[in-house]
Amino acid sequence: MKYAILADIHANLEALETVLADSKEQGCAHYACLGDVVGYNANPKECLDIIRSMNMPCVKGNHDDYASSETPLEGFNPHATAAIQWTRNHLTDDDRHWLKSLRYLRLVANFSIVHATLDGPKRWGYVFDKFAAATSFTYQNTGVCFFGHTHVPAAFIRDSVVRGGTYSKFRVEPGRKYFVNVGSIGQPRDGNPKASYAIYDMDEGTIELRRLEYDIAKVQKKILDAGLPERLADRLAVGK
Repeated sequence: MKYAILADIHANLEALETVLADSKEQGCAHYACLGDVVGYNANPKECLDIIRSMNMPCVKGNHDDYASSETPLEGFNPHATAAIQWTRNHLTDDDRHWLKSLRYLRLVANFSIVHATLDGPKRWGYVFDKFAAATSFTYQNTGVCFFGHTHVPAAFIRDSVVRGGTYSKFRVEPGRKYFVNVGSIGQPRDGNPKASYAIYDMDEGTIELRRLEYDIAKVQKKILDAGLPERLADRLAVGK
C-alpha cells in the first residue's frame, strides 16, 4: 500500500497536477494532505476542488485557517497578508466551511498527520531542528508522523536520541519514531524550486522524497495577472 503525502500546495495548480500525475505513475492509490491547500498562489479554488474530490484525509494549515475566517491577520508578513485576503475573496462559502471544519491532527492507517507541531498544533510552530522535533516526539503516538509548514523537507528520528536532516529515501525501522517533513508542493523554500512530496510505501516500509519540475513560468504569470505581490512569483524560481 502506497500513500502519497502532500503538503503546502498553496494554490499552485500546475505543481499539484504534476505531483498527482507522478504519484499515479509510482503506483500510489492512497493520499493524505498535511494542510495549506490555499494561500500565496492564484488557484485556491481549483486546488481545493481537487483535494476535496479525492476525499483524502487532510488536516488544517495556518493559511487554511485564516482564509476560512475573518480573523485579523496579525503576525503575517505583508505578502502573506495580501495573499490571504485575496484568497478569502476567491473562495465560496462552502469552500470556507470545508476548510474551517478540518481537524488539526489525524490518524491515517498506522501513521499520523499534522501541519505544524504535535505539542501545539493550533499554535503553528516551526520544526527546523532536532530540538523542536524532540518536543513533538513527546506527543507522538505512532511510529511515523508527517508534517509540513516549514516548506523544507527533513526527517527526524528518535531512538535513544533525536537525529535529523535531509533525505531521499530511507527505511522505517520498528522501535523508532519518525517525524517527517515532506516539503512543499506549491512553494519550496529549501533552495530547490522543484515541487516536493513523499511516498510512504507501507509494504516495503520506506519513505521516499520526490522532487519534480513543473511549469513555474505559467504559475508566475497567473500570480502577476491576479494582482498578487510580485515577490510571490519571483520566489518560485529560486525555491526560497
